[in-house]
Amino acid sequence: MHKKICILNGSPRINGNTKELIKYFTKGAETVGHEVTCFDLQKMNIHGCLGCCNGGKNEDFPCVQKDDMSQIYPVYKTADIIVLASPMYYWGITGQLKCAFDRLFAIAELNPNYENPQKECILLMASEGNTSDNFAPVKAFYEGLISHLGWKNLGIVYAGGNMNIGDILNKPEQLKQAEDLGKSIQ
Repeated sequence: MHKKICILNGSPRINGNTKELIKYFTKGAETVGHEVTCFDLQKMNIHGCLGCCNGGKNEDFPCVQKDDMSQIYPVYKTADIIVLASPMYYWGITGQLKCAFDRLFAIAELNPNYENPQKECILLMASEGNTSDNFAPVKAFYEGLISHLGWKNLGIVYAGGNMNIGDILNKPEQLKQAEDLGKSIQ
């Protein structure tokens, strides 16, 4: 079955290791017939959530702030799968990704009970560290997030040992893992 996939790329490096994971994941997903849309958040003008709880009044423009989130909202609403892609920054996702994800609350505000749309989710993460202890804080955040949202985890790629731009190109097994995850979506 054809699925729509929305990738939120939180990497500030336009052609960094996270972007390579995205390229290989996308290749795998498109190979089996899925539609992939990727947003490079670093290039976008996205303001932080105001916490005003005044969104959800307009289906087409759910947030009171008018910025580049207006490009993401329609894709997010129709997506079956959300991919959170980020390098590890201080044992978490980047500010760019957190900022955009916080703003998705405006979609929940469209529902009188603030229910988030049901999605499946994937995490792609590049990092310098390469141990389970290194990834533990991100794992806890991701699992907590999708649990509270009621989303289903379809998989995680932790690509450790990648500090400098291009390091991941010397680790074909990590790129293959991302591609295989894309191919595995049913």
